[in-house]
Amino acid sequence: MIAQPKSRVLILACGNTLRSDDGVGPWLAGWAEQHFASHPEIRIISRQQWTPDIAEDIAHSDSVLFVDCSVSSAPGYVRLIRVEPSVQTEGLATHHQGASQLLALTRDLYNSQPAKAALLTIGVGSTDLGETFSEPALRAIPFACALLECTIVEWSQ
Repeated sequence: MIAQPKSRVLILACGNTLRSDDGVGPWLAGWAEQHFASHPEIRIISRQQWTPDIAEDIAHSDSVLFVDCSVSSAPGYVRLIRVEPSVQTEGLATHHQGASQLLALTRDLYNSQPAKAALLTIGVGSTDLGETFSEPALRAIPFACALLECTIVEWSQ
């Protein structure tokens, strides 16, 4: 097996681009890919959902920023919170994993944890079928981009 190089910062985005605001994670990942294209120490992965195999990528990263939408936040509300590994890892799901479950899996499988881990979310206004964002999500995107940029710049120093 070829050793994976260590990333200073890993951005892990998830969401379904065909479900309106659920696609903000992949959209922000695309923005980050363009914005940080000249920074090889920043790695970006965008998926429809986070799965257990991502634990290996986390294990090879100094810091990880999870990016997703939030159905529990007010539409357009941008939130950045610190993420800790979940205490209990029993009952591993084979499909969607949350950020804290992925950190716990990384700890358990690889005896590794990133120094910093956070979750950036935008509250959804709609998850209806469609490829356009709701007005609250559209208004929130510039702030989310600025917050993502500030976080990544701080973490990559």
